[in-house]
Order: sequence, then C-alpha cells, then structure tokens
Amino acid sequence: MEKIIYALWKDPGEGRDRFNARLLGEIAPKLAGEAHAMRVNIQDAAVAAGSSPRLTSLAPQMEAVIQLWLDSANDALRAGVDAIIAEAAPRHAAWLVSESTVLPNRLHPPAPGTRTEGFSQIVFLGLPPRLSWPAWRDIWERQHSQVAVDTQANFEYVQNLVVRPLTYGAPGIAAMVEECFPAAALRDEAVYFDAVGDAGRLAEHQRLMMESCARFIDFDRIDCIPTSQYDFARVGG
Repeated sequence: MEKIIYALWKDPGEGRDRFNARLLGEIAPKLAGEAHAMRVNIQDAAVAAGSSPRLTSLAPQMEAVIQLWLDSANDALRAGVDAIIAEAAPRHAAWLVSESTVLPNRLHPPAPGTRTEGFSQIVFLGLPPRLSWPAWRDIWERQHSQVAVDTQANFEYVQNLVVRPLTYGAPGIAAMVEECFPAAALRDEAVYFDAVGDAGRLAEHQRLMMESCARFIDFDRIDCIPTSQYDFARVGG
C-alpha cells in the first residue's frame, strides 16, 4: 500500500463554502470507493478566525489537502483517482510519501465522515539550501520530533516524508506534517504550547520550539495552514 498527498487549489470564481461542500459531499464519496482510507483537510468557518500560526510561502497557497492510501501510486493505476481530483480543483499537485505517526490520535479518535475534534495544522516543508538531505532529515526526525510533542498540546502528530512528486510541476517540498490541537489553541497560545496559567512555562516552550524549528526550517520555505480534518473509510469497508 502507498500513501499519496494531494494539494488542491480551488477555482478563484468558486466560493470557499461551495468548494468545501463539493469536496465533502461529492468528491469524497467518489474517492472512497478507490482508496483503502482517505482524509480530507479543508479550511472552513471553524478555523477561519483563529490566530494560530499561518505561514505562506507558495503563492497562491493550497486551499485543501486530500490524503489517500492506495494499492499503488503508479501513474496508470492512479489515473482514475487523478480524474476525480481534477473534478475537484482546476489545479492540484500530488506526492508519494512515507508516513510516520509519531503521536497517534488516541484522545479524540476520528469518526468516519465527521469532523475530528479540535483542528488540524497542515505544514508543507521545503528543504533549506543550507542543509544536506541527510542532515535535514536527521534534525527533523531524530531531534525535533520529541520537542514538538513535549512543548505543544498536540494530540496527533504525523510526519509525511516525500518520496517523489507524482504530478508535473508539483512544488518541491520535502515533507508534510499534520498536527491536531484542541480548538482553543486556535486563539490561545497558552493552550497551543500546553502552558495554560503558567507564563514561565509558555515562554520556555515557545523558546524550545522556535529554536528547534530554526535548525531545520527556513521560514520562507514553509506553508502552515489550520484546517478541519475529516476521515473516510472505503465504501463497504
């Protein structure tokens, strides 16, 4: 089985609410029959007003993400899925990834077809020119991962290392990260950094996290997007 991440850009003439409704109500049911599992991440009213980190590198920035688990990511065997994705958005990009679940969501397990508790932070990471691929991966996976868990209130943390791009012109990203947080973390840094009621702990967690991120992230090569997460199982599965 292989995992594919699709980034989607909506038609500028289509409203966000309509785009999201089509993804969940029309596109997801079609894709569910093709995949072992699927996750749809959208930017909707539930996350629009938050002040949690939103960073933009790509212009325009992707507006939704679909994650699929398929038998094979080979072009010919993926053609049907690509056709459905093309119905969803006039522009899309896809990458084959290797998934590592650092922190499984056991606190608020997703229920198929319904919005997961809290919000999901999607982060696309570029490879900084100052680091070699092995050095970058070592810092991210072996050194930063525990810092991200220890200093934040995330209840899910998934690292997706890009194996190769699958579509022509796909942005040159190195990885995609997904982290789930309590809803209150959208607007409250103390909740986000797991430091409610403790200003000293908040400052220390912010310092540790920012110092760790600065080691392997160039902030002009990162897209950070708050989303609502929806999981879907295979139809009949």
